[in-house]
Amino acid sequence: MGKNKIDLTLENVVIEDVAAEGKALAHIDGAVLFVEFAVPGDIVDVRVTKKKKNYMEGFILRIVKPSEKRLEPFCSHFGVCGGCKWQPLPYEMQLEAKTRQVEDQLVRIGHLDIPGVSPILPSEKTTFYRNKLEFSFSDKRWILKGEDPESIPENDRMGLGFHVGKFFDKVLDIKQCFLQSEPSNQIRLFVKDFAVSHGLSFYDVRENTGLLRNMFVRNNLKGDFMVIICFAHEDPSCKLLLDALSNAFPQITSLYYVINPKLNDSISDLDCILYKGEATIEETMEGLSFHIGPKSFYQTNSTQAYRLYTVARNFASLTGGETVYDLYTGTGTIAQFVSSKAKKVIGIEYVPEAIEDAKRNAAGNGITNCEFFAGDMKDVLKPAFIQAHGRPEVMIIDPPRAGMHPDVVKVILEAEPERIVYVSCNPASQARDLALLCGKYKITDVQPVDMFPHTQHVENVVRLIKCASPTSND
Repeated sequence: MGKNKIDLTLENVVIEDVAAEGKALAHIDGAVLFVEFAVPGDIVDVRVTKKKKNYMEGFILRIVKPSEKRLEPFCSHFGVCGGCKWQPLPYEMQLEAKTRQVEDQLVRIGHLDIPGVSPILPSEKTTFYRNKLEFSFSDKRWILKGEDPESIPENDRMGLGFHVGKFFDKVLDIKQCFLQSEPSNQIRLFVKDFAVSHGLSFYDVRENTGLLRNMFVRNNLKGDFMVIICFAHEDPSCKLLLDALSNAFPQITSLYYVINPKLNDSISDLDCILYKGEATIEETMEGLSFHIGPKSFYQTNSTQAYRLYTVARNFASLTGGETVYDLYTGTGTIAQFVSSKAKKVIGIEYVPEAIEDAKRNAAGNGITNCEFFAGDMKDVLKPAFIQAHGRPEVMIIDPPRAGMHPDVVKVILEAEPERIVYVSCNPASQARDLALLCGKYKITDVQPVDMFPHTQHVENVVRLIKCASPTSND
C-alpha cells in the first residue's frame, strides 16, 4: 500500500450540518468529518480520503438511511460533474446555509462587529438561471462508472462539456444541463454531433493537438444567443461548422470564432472574430441597455443582478449631489445603474476592453455624468487621481474573488468617503478587507443575495459609514 494511502471506512455516520465549500459535516471522536453530496440527517458509510489531526475528508460509499430532507437530484450528471453540488438539499436549507456562511466569515473569522445579517434574497429561478456557460472539447471524455473503456466505439470517445472535479484534462460529456435555457443544450449537442460526423478533431490538452478547444454560449432575457467557438488553428472545416450552426439556430444573433494556439484556454488576449450577426447581445435593466460582447463581464444571473444592484444603490443612499467612485466597475453596469441618483460617477477597471464597453454603453444610454478609466486599481487610484476627479462621498466596491490589494484599501481610507458599499462574491476575502476598513468605518447593513442556486457560492453586500471618531473591532 502506498505511503499516503488511507484505508479507513467509517460506518453509520450521521450527517449533522452543512459546511463550507459545499460540503456537509459530522463529528467523529472529536474530529470534524467533511463529506461531499451529503444532507443533514443522512446516515452514511464514508471512505476517508484525508486524515489530519482535527479533521477528515471523505466520500459517501453507501447511504444507509437517507435524510427525510434529501431530494432526488434532478440532473443525471450529479455527482460526477463538479457543479450544482447542493441538488439534494432543499432550497430553503441552501439559503440558510449561505446566510450562516456570511455570518461565520464576517463574525467568527473576520471578528467584525455587525448588526446582524438580513434575510438572503432568494433567486427567482433555481434552474436555467445562467446567461453564460463555457464548454470544453476533449478527444478522451470521462469514462463513466460501469463503462468498459475497451468496448467504447472510437466515435464515442469525444466529449463536449465540463471539466470533472479537479482534473484539468478530464471532460465530462454533458447530455443535458439545467443551468442555461434552451436552445443551449441543443446548440452544444448539435456542435458535437456535427463535429463527430464530419471528422473534426477534438482537443487533447496534454498533447496540444486537435482542432476544437472551447465553446462559450451567452444569452439574454429576450432569448438572443451569442456563441463563441475556439479553434486551435485555422482549418477549412471551421467555416463548415460555423455555417451549419448559424443555419440551424436562428436564435444565434451573434456568432464568433477565436483561434487559440496557446497552451492555456484564456481568450482575454486573443482576437474574437465576428463571423455572422451582431457584434453584441443586449440586456436591459430599468430602461438602461447594456451591450455584451464576447469578452464582456456581466453578472451571470441577469434577474438577480438587478436585485443585487438595487441593494447596492439603496445602500449608497444617494441624494443627487454625490460624487461616486465605482471601483472594479467591469463594463460599468453598477456605475450607470446609480448614475441618475448621483452628480458624477467615476468607474475604474483593469480590463481595457471592459472600459470600452462601459463607455459605449453609457453613450448609448445617454448618460453624461459617468467617466471610466482603465488600469490596475492600485496604480490608478492614487491621491493625485482623487484630487483631479474629486473626493468621493460614496465608494462602491465590487472586486474579484481575491478581494482588494492593501494599497487600494489604503487609498480608500485616505479618501475618506462618507459611505462605502462593498459587493463581494467571496465573504472570506470581504471579511479580511472589512477588517482593514473598520478602524475608520462602521458596518451598518449586511445583505446576502443568492446568485447561484444549488451551489455554495453567495454574493454579499455590506454598507459602511464613516465613524465620527476611530473605532476598533478588537
